[in-house]
Amino acid sequence: MGDGGILELGAPALAPRSAPRHVALIMDGNGRWAAARGLPRFEGHRRGVDALRKTVRAAIELGVDYLTVYSFSVENWSRPPEEVQSLLALLHRFIRNDLAELQGNNVRVKVIGAREDLAAEIAALLREAEQTTAANTGLTLVVAFNYGARQEIAAAARALAEEVAAGRLRPQDIDAEAIARRLDTADMPDPDLIIRTSGEQRLSNFMLWQAAYAELLFVPVHWPDFSRADFEAAIDEYAQRDRRFGGLAPVDCRAKTAS
Repeated sequence: MGDGGILELGAPALAPRSAPRHVALIMDGNGRWAAARGLPRFEGHRRGVDALRKTVRAAIELGVDYLTVYSFSVENWSRPPEEVQSLLALLHRFIRNDLAELQGNNVRVKVIGAREDLAAEIAALLREAEQTTAANTGLTLVVAFNYGARQEIAAAARALAEEVAAGRLRPQDIDAEAIARRLDTADMPDPDLIIRTSGEQRLSNFMLWQAAYAELLFVPVHWPDFSRADFEAAIDEYAQRDRRFGGLAPVDCRAKTAS
């Protein structure tokens, strides 16, 4: 992804912000950021990696447990070949340059997305990142690579169908929990907060199942300009929201009695 490393991590978590346990990011706007400055799209992606480094640092310091980043979707393969190659080169550079820093700061890397048809070199890089950091107990950095939510749900449905056909599962035992256990995110909590940059207001095939009760926040800045202050503002906005998960807000009996 970009040159350099994630520096000066490891400051104590800042509990007073009541950070969400799991934040997911749709890092949008790299190309538009570059176009507005007369730069090639690759430069927007490179600067986007710098923004990711800052956000990882902030997530650690603010006490976030999981940070999921939408790094490469299944639809991204349809982009011009030169842009796809640039994105893959950035992934390679990111793992080579930043993995030691992540490991040193107790960050665990988890990759979600389909791997069956990936080039051997890319698949090996993803495995290396996961295996090197597997024992770490701090922030889990979840990299959604070659990921698509519809494809993920379809794969879970296929797995269930195969189990039913093999007689290992009864159709009546298939419920929401059975599906969730077969998703890429089975061992993680659902995102509490999903942030999309660049002003677009859609999920674009990202964590559709897991987003059922997530708070959504759409910010106007392009991803390369996304700062620690923007991330902290998103956390503060999340803290002000009333999450009811389909239920009713608790009644304040004291206020009712006084009225």
